[in-house]
Amino acid sequence: MDLALSEEQTLVVDNVRRFVREEIEPLEASLDPDADELPADDYRRLVDKTRAMGLYGLDIPVAYGGPDIDLVTRTLIAIETAQHRAGLYAPCYGVFGGAGLAQLFEATEAQKERYLFPMLRGEKKGFFGLTEPSGGSDPARAIQTRAVRDGDDWVINGGKIFISGADRADFGLVFARTDPERGRAGVTCFIVDTDMPGFHVRRVVHTLRAARYATELGFEDLRVPHANVLGEVGGGFAIANDRLSRQRIPYAAGCIGVAIKAHEMALAYVPQRETFGAPLSSRQAIQWMLVDNEIDIRNARWLTLEAAHRAERGEDFRKEAAMAKLVATEAGSRVVDRCIQMFGGYGVTKDLPLERWYREMRIRRIGEGPSEVQRHIIARDLLGASLR
Repeated sequence: MDLALSEEQTLVVDNVRRFVREEIEPLEASLDPDADELPADDYRRLVDKTRAMGLYGLDIPVAYGGPDIDLVTRTLIAIETAQHRAGLYAPCYGVFGGAGLAQLFEATEAQKERYLFPMLRGEKKGFFGLTEPSGGSDPARAIQTRAVRDGDDWVINGGKIFISGADRADFGLVFARTDPERGRAGVTCFIVDTDMPGFHVRRVVHTLRAARYATELGFEDLRVPHANVLGEVGGGFAIANDRLSRQRIPYAAGCIGVAIKAHEMALAYVPQRETFGAPLSSRQAIQWMLVDNEIDIRNARWLTLEAAHRAERGEDFRKEAAMAKLVATEAGSRVVDRCIQMFGGYGVTKDLPLERWYREMRIRRIGEGPSEVQRHIIARDLLGASLR
């Protein structure tokens, strides 16, 4: 893998970095420290700018109006777009756009007309409904929501939890068990409109992170047309698994971006802060924290770019994506924690973004599969059939 950026990649990265520094960071100075949205006028203005830059809708295929940007370059961009206060859960506040539910690119033409195209135009919002109260780390076995065929419809009963944005969505992908005897092959994905009778947002689930929250959903005799099955009956787990594997790469990249920004802040601060007549940067304890930061960041960056390279070449990348997600989330957490320590009391105030990153990085070690699941995926690849 060549670590050197091409001339085009360098130009793109520089443009995105300048955009974050000149357009996003100044706006954040006037926002609530936990904000995850921009004022409407600023949002529209910045969307126009990213469109003019040719960088709107980065993960949208060219056939659907997206830019022709490879996955490695998109990963480099994701590292840059995370380098601001709200960088983990609102990368540049959505002004770079995105596909959202990429599974819909494989939908039928009728489904694309009703859901995908309006979503790409910003007319509809969707959610991804996989995790259940019975557990999220092993979705193939934990899914207890049932869907039973009734003529041309499916009747769904059950519930989901920790679902982001469902209370503000127009539709969502809901995974339900259609055959209780077939394990992974018994899970099907349904496109569900949130105004269908039987769909309920039971409650908002407030989590450790601040502005963003999750929801708990309930389905009571929710009747969904067979035409709203996404893919094949029994093919839902494959749809979910592909999404989870691919999402781990930008997920890791965001953690790297935050770690880089926190590290830069510490590097600028410690030479200026004096203790006992000498700058903090002269203390070996501080120097070693900075060294450990640098090593953590470089390790995470290498693994994440390797996963992106393999995925871009069409090779199996599941192990590499798991390694990237595992290392980037854990290393990023360590970097932010060290930087808070170097800033002392200021590090835990809302004057700085460190305390927000600290909370949000903790979530990242669970989301998209916790660290323990990533280790299991890697071990399964290493040991193969000998792992039970």
